[in-house]
Amino acid sequence: MISLQFLTTPYPPTPLKPFHSPNTLKPRFPKPYLPTFTVRSVLQWNRKPQLAGETPRVVVITSGKGGVGKTTTTANVGLSLARLGFSVVAIDADVGLRNLDLLLGLENRVNYTVIEVINGDCRLDQALVRDKRWSNFELLCISKPRSKLPMGFGGKALVWLVDALKAREEGCPDFIIIDCPAGIDAGFITAITPANEAVLVTTPDITSLRDADRVIGLLECDGIRDIKMMVNRVRTDMIKGEDMMSVLDVQEMLGLALLGVIPEDTEVIRSTNRGYPLVLNNPPTLAGLAFEQAAWRLVEQDSMKAVLMEEEPKKRGFFSFFGG
Repeated sequence: MISLQFLTTPYPPTPLKPFHSPNTLKPRFPKPYLPTFTVRSVLQWNRKPQLAGETPRVVVITSGKGGVGKTTTTANVGLSLARLGFSVVAIDADVGLRNLDLLLGLENRVNYTVIEVINGDCRLDQALVRDKRWSNFELLCISKPRSKLPMGFGGKALVWLVDALKAREEGCPDFIIIDCPAGIDAGFITAITPANEAVLVTTPDITSLRDADRVIGLLECDGIRDIKMMVNRVRTDMIKGEDMMSVLDVQEMLGLALLGVIPEDTEVIRSTNRGYPLVLNNPPTLAGLAFEQAAWRLVEQDSMKAVLMEEEPKKRGFFSFFGG
């Protein structure tokens, strides 16, 4: 088994074995319309990923539709980046309905928010909540639960906050991850203003895909061109029964680079109620491994490629005609 030297967990994630049979790999896209997403690296769990791009990388996690897993993705991808050795600041931009602190188990340690920082009631380092499990991961909440933002708070205030994080004495973080609220109202516009790349979380259903398509247009209008997609809550049994769209169908409809595919996992509810993210489970779950691989691709600005696997029909003998 490959040893994961830069992680402290005794259960390193197992790399996925690629399929080499050319007869079983048939892309769904026609030849002139094959996606041009290049895969520049291979997941190698015996090395540390190389950080691509200029720091800090300001990434917004958005979807448009609520309940698709934005906050879960922010918590697990953020902690995965911290476990890889990068400094991360996660900003919960959901005003009045914040939940990121609950998923991280930090709800009792949030004493100050960004509103107090702007009003001069506290310093920025006092509002940052450092995770005790991984000291290079910090949480910053915009406001307290069931509170409203002042009229002057908007995208410029969040840009000022990102600039203040860059100019900290402790050093500039490698990643600033913004948990975007649902919808496309003022909260959405505020959250995407300082970002230079986006991760679109969606599920394989038509309602989520229609909202995701609308959000893609708004992100491009705001100047964000680096948009990747994560397909959450995928069930292979329903895809085989043609009751759920496949990842290829989703990618064909949205036309985005694929960052990760998260399978349906009942452990998500247990980890949410415990305030213990999936990526910290020991032994790891399938969804936790998928989040870790997505974080790896995010570091190297890479993407994955979905393929269509066609099963060979079962051979039927002579007596099968008689029901044997």
